[in-house]
Amino acid sequence: MSDLDQLTQSLARNLKRWRGERAFTLDTLAARSGVSRGMIIQIEQARTNPSVGTTVKLADALGISITTLLDYEQGPQVRVVPADQAVRMWSTEAGSNTVLLVGTEARGPLELWSWRLMPGEHSESDAHPEGTTELLHVTAGALTLVVDGASHPVPEGSSAVFEANVPHGYRNDGEVTVEMTMAVSIPPAR
Repeated sequence: MSDLDQLTQSLARNLKRWRGERAFTLDTLAARSGVSRGMIIQIEQARTNPSVGTTVKLADALGISITTLLDYEQGPQVRVVPADQAVRMWSTEAGSNTVLLVGTEARGPLELWSWRLMPGEHSESDAHPEGTTELLHVTAGALTLVVDGASHPVPEGSSAVFEANVPHGYRNDGEVTVEMTMAVSIPPAR
């Protein structure tokens, strides 16, 4: 089974499980997430591999981290994730990519990400639920962080924190690769 097939199967299994645990009907999850009922059915039947944006919307609507939605098999108190088990969420031909390093559900979902953004590339994100916070640290290059339409330069060695309940994005306007680590804290479902 390929990595993509394994990811599709895991997402199908976990989406069904968490929708059931939340007692959400297909229509309820569709309304909460903004993802169509038909798309949710296709995902739960492992007939499609949704975009990162769709997967994030579903995780947000369920009040869980994307880590939990993609792989619920978590150990006891200590969980070490080897580099080869980190989940690559997207990549481009130019070499930009994001890798979900680790996440947890303790006191609400918490995720740690590794990002690489090639010169001239960008990534946009829809608003997350109220109370979601993102923290990032740029280890190489100069990031342009865009939050609710306003640009904020984050040079190498600098960090930023922001409330992610508004549209936001990450741009590399420079000539060298941007590398950064990002943590996302998501409020628990009510």
